[in-house]
Amino acid sequence: QVQLVESGGGSVQPGGSLRLSCAASGGIFRVNVMAWYRQAPGKERELVAGVTEDGSTNYADSVKGRFTISRDNGKNTVYLQMNSLKPEDTAIYYCNAKGTYYISTLRFDSWGQGTQVTVSS
Repeated sequence: QVQLVESGGGSVQPGGSLRLSCAASGGIFRVNVMAWYRQAPGKERELVAGVTEDGSTNYADSVKGRFTISRDNGKNTVYLQMNSLKPEDTAIYYCNAKGTYYISTLRFDSWGQGTQVTVSS
């Protein structure tokens, strides 16, 4: 099983910054897409940002210009730099990775346990 471990969450004031990290491990695999999702209380989980192997990125409209997703393919790690944080960014942030196991060729779709981000005064 591909395991994802997130880190970097915490509590900050509005306008502050946080950097989330997510590392994938657990076997010999190729990760095609890594992404960050978030889920606020009472809301559905939503895509925040995603990045492909070749570096193509996409962002939710609500975070464009404030968040930056990046990826270190050699370390199977994805990052989310979050600047100018707003109270509405408060949520549990989940890392997601989709890819293929090299030996079995089976696909995987793995999720981390989530890391809490709280933005308040």
